[in-house]
Amino acid sequence: MAVVILPDAQEDLLSLQAYMLDKWGQAAWLKAEDEIFEKLEKVDTGIFNGTPVQELASVGILDYLNVITSHHKLVYRRVGRDIYVYLFAGHRQDFPTLLEKRLLSR
Repeated sequence: MAVVILPDAQEDLLSLQAYMLDKWGQAAWLKAEDEIFEKLEKVDTGIFNGTPVQELASVGILDYLNVITSHHKLVYRRVGRDIYVYLFAGHRQDFPTLLEKRLLSR
Protein backbone atom coordinates (compact mmCIF):
# COMPACT_ATOMS: atom_id res chain seq x y z
CA MET A 1 0.00 0.00 0.00
CA ALA A 2 1.26 3.43 -0.90
CA VAL A 3 0.10 7.02 -0.84
CA VAL A 4 0.99 8.81 -4.06
CA ILE A 5 0.71 12.58 -4.07
CA LEU A 6 0.34 13.57 -7.71
CA PRO A 7 2.40 16.52 -9.04
CA ASP A 8 -0.50 19.01 -9.06
CA ALA A 9 -1.36 18.06 -5.48
CA GLN A 10 2.28 18.50 -4.52
CA GLU A 11 2.09 22.04 -5.90
CA ASP A 12 -1.10 22.61 -3.89
CA LEU A 13 0.64 21.46 -0.74
CA LEU A 14 3.61 23.75 -1.33
CA SER A 15 1.31 26.71 -1.98
CA LEU A 16 -0.66 25.99 1.19
CA GLN A 17 2.59 25.68 3.11
CA ALA A 18 3.82 29.06 1.86
CA TYR A 19 0.48 30.68 2.69
CA MET A 20 0.33 29.25 6.20
CA LEU A 21 3.95 30.07 6.94
CA ASP A 22 3.36 33.66 5.84
CA LYS A 23 0.07 34.15 7.70
CA TRP A 24 0.42 32.01 10.83
CA GLY A 25 4.02 30.86 11.16
CA GLN A 26 5.91 27.61 11.30
CA ALA A 27 4.18 26.09 14.34
CA ALA A 28 0.76 26.36 12.70
CA TRP A 29 2.05 24.88 9.45
CA LEU A 30 3.78 21.96 11.19
CA LYS A 31 0.58 21.17 13.09
CA ALA A 32 -1.47 21.29 9.87
CA GLU A 33 1.10 19.19 8.01
CA ASP A 34 1.07 16.54 10.74
CA GLU A 35 -2.71 16.46 10.62
CA ILE A 36 -2.71 16.01 6.82
CA PHE A 37 -0.26 13.12 6.87
CA GLU A 38 -1.90 11.45 9.87
CA LYS A 39 -5.22 11.54 8.03
CA LEU A 40 -3.63 10.10 4.88
CA GLU A 41 -2.07 7.32 6.94
CA LYS A 42 -5.47 6.46 8.41
CA VAL A 43 -6.99 6.39 4.93
CA ASP A 44 -4.16 4.22 3.63
CA THR A 45 -4.49 1.68 6.43
CA GLY A 46 -8.28 1.60 6.18
CA ILE A 47 -8.87 3.07 9.64
CA PHE A 48 -10.67 6.02 8.08
CA ASN A 49 -12.58 6.34 4.83
CA GLY A 50 -13.46 9.58 3.18
CA THR A 51 -16.79 10.52 1.70
CA PRO A 52 -17.60 10.95 -1.99
CA VAL A 53 -16.87 14.42 -3.32
CA GLN A 54 -20.34 15.97 -3.42
CA GLU A 55 -19.79 17.85 -6.69
CA LEU A 56 -18.77 14.63 -8.45
CA ALA A 57 -21.23 12.33 -6.71
CA SER A 58 -24.08 14.49 -8.02
CA VAL A 59 -23.13 13.36 -11.54
CA GLY A 60 -22.55 9.72 -10.59
CA ILE A 61 -18.77 9.77 -10.02
CA LEU A 62 -18.29 8.10 -6.66
CA ASP A 63 -14.68 6.91 -6.65
CA TYR A 64 -13.14 10.28 -5.74
CA LEU A 65 -13.30 10.77 -1.99
CA ASN A 66 -12.44 13.63 0.30
CA VAL A 67 -11.30 14.00 3.85
CA ILE A 68 -11.24 17.16 5.87
CA THR A 69 -8.67 18.37 8.36
CA SER A 70 -8.95 21.46 10.51
CA HIS A 71 -7.52 23.64 7.71
CA HIS A 72 -7.67 21.60 4.50
CA LYS A 73 -9.70 19.36 2.25
CA LEU A 74 -7.98 16.49 0.44
CA VAL A 75 -9.32 14.67 -2.62
CA TYR A 76 -8.07 11.18 -3.32
CA ARG A 77 -8.94 7.97 -5.11
CA ARG A 78 -8.09 4.43 -4.15
CA VAL A 79 -6.74 2.33 -7.02
CA GLY A 80 -6.19 -1.21 -5.88
CA ARG A 81 -4.37 -0.91 -2.59
CA ASP A 82 -2.84 2.50 -3.37
CA ILE A 83 -4.12 5.99 -2.59
CA TYR A 84 -3.68 8.74 -5.20
CA VAL A 85 -4.04 12.28 -3.88
CA TYR A 86 -5.35 14.67 -6.54
CA LEU A 87 -6.00 17.91 -4.67
CA PHE A 88 -5.25 19.76 -1.46
CA ALA A 89 -7.38 22.84 -0.80
CA GLY A 90 -7.59 25.29 2.04
CA HIS A 91 -11.01 25.79 3.57
CA ARG A 92 -10.99 29.41 2.41
CA GLN A 93 -10.37 28.51 -1.24
CA ASP A 94 -13.08 28.17 -3.88
CA PHE A 95 -13.23 24.37 -3.81
CA PRO A 96 -15.69 23.83 -6.71
CA THR A 97 -13.52 25.92 -9.04
CA LEU A 98 -10.32 24.15 -7.97
CA LEU A 99 -11.99 20.78 -8.39
CA GLU A 100 -13.26 21.67 -11.85
CA LYS A 101 -9.82 22.80 -12.99
CA ARG A 102 -8.10 19.73 -11.55
CA LEU A 103 -10.41 16.84 -12.28
CA LEU A 104 -12.98 17.83 -14.86
CA SER A 105 -10.85 19.75 -17.33
CA ARG A 106 -8.58 16.81 -18.14
